[in-house]
Amino acid sequence: SNQPKIDLKEQPRTYFLQTPDMETVKRIDPKAGKDEKANLISHVQYPQDSPFRPADFKRYDESIDAEFYAEPRFVTHIDDQAIEALTQYYGATFPVGAPSKVEVLDLCSSWISHYPKDFKPAKAIGLGMNEKELKANKQLTSYVVQDMNLEPKLPFPDNSFDYVTNVVSVDYLSKPIEIFKEINRVLKPGGVLINSFSNRCFPTKAIDLWLNTQDWTHLLIVAQYFKMAGFENPEAYDITLPKGHDPMYIVEATKTKQ
Repeated sequence: SNQPKIDLKEQPRTYFLQTPDMETVKRIDPKAGKDEKANLISHVQYPQDSPFRPADFKRYDESIDAEFYAEPRFVTHIDDQAIEALTQYYGATFPVGAPSKVEVLDLCSSWISHYPKDFKPAKAIGLGMNEKELKANKQLTSYVVQDMNLEPKLPFPDNSFDYVTNVVSVDYLSKPIEIFKEINRVLKPGGVLINSFSNRCFPTKAIDLWLNTQDWTHLLIVAQYFKMAGFENPEAYDITLPKGHDPMYIVEATKTKQ
C-alpha cells in the first residue's frame, strides 16, 4: 500500500493521515438515543505531542475581527435542513418541556442559537462579536460582546455551565486550544461542549488548516482540540438529514467528573 506511515510518537502530524473506518461511517438520526449513535472517530488514535504548527492558525485576513463583524448579519449561514438537524439534536440532548435549572453558554453566538423552542434553561448566555445580533437573540437570557481570538479568557467562574454550544464557528478560532481549555474550566463536571459545523465558511477568516482540509479532517482537528484541552473522549457524528444539502457534523466531549 502507498499509505504514508502513521507514526504518532515520532511524527505527530501524521495524526491527520488517519482515515475513516468504513464500518462506522454512517449518518445518524439527530434524535437518536445514546446507544444508536455512530461515533465516526471511535477508532482514532491521538498523539501525545501537538500535531499542529503555528501556520495552521493563520488566516488570510488577519485584520481585527471586530471590523469584519461590525455590521450585523441577520442571515443564516447553513441551510434550513442543517438548522433543523441541529435543533433536533439539541432537543434530544437538552432537557426540554418544563423549565429546567440548566445553564448554557452559546459561544460565537449571534441573532439565533438554534435551540429547540421548548428548551427553557435557567440561563442561556451568548458570547459573540456583534451586539445588535446578540440583542436580537430571543433565546438568550443575557449576552457578552467579546473577541475570543484577542481575549480567549472567558468572563465566567469555574464550573458554571451544563452545556457550551458553538455553531459553525470553530473554524474561526485562531487560539483554539486556549479557548477549549477555558471552556473546560467553565463547564461543570459532567458538562458537555457541543461543536457543530458544516462545510461552509467565510474563507478569509477561517484558519489555514481548515481551508486546506476536507470534512473528515475537520472532525480530527476539533477532536484534537478537545484532547489538548483536557477532555477525555471526543465523539463525532454526522447528523445530516436525509434531504439535507449542507452536511451537519457534531464533535462533542464531556468534562470529566472530578
